[in-house]
Amino acid sequence: MAKFAAISQNRDFRRLYRRKGEVSPLLVTYVAKNKLGYNRVGITTGRKIGIAVKRNRARRVIREAYRAVEPLLSDKNGWDIVFVARSKTCSCKMQQVLAVMQKHLSDYFKENA
Repeated sequence: MAKFAAISQNRDFRRLYRRKGEVSPLLVTYVAKNKLGYNRVGITTGRKIGIAVKRNRARRVIREAYRAVEPLLSDKNGWDIVFVARSKTCSCKMQQVLAVMQKHLSDYFKENA
């Protein structure tokens, strides 16, 4: 199981939040170019989602979906990606989040190609 670089600095999250994101009922996706040469991923779950158990489940579902998408992004290096969980994220299957994630990322990379 390959590990991926995580975004941990608040300034990096804020830089991405200033951009326009892709929105769906399950997930919000923000993407921006970085100068590092490798992709970094951040996952955010707010307290509106529910108790800690629900927030942790939402993070696990998003992380697993990203692991499935990551090989498709192998030719796209140097991007910061932030996924924001929504209230429906914790009650859905990983395949549903995966479909939304693929759509968001493919739309973004087609638009900015």
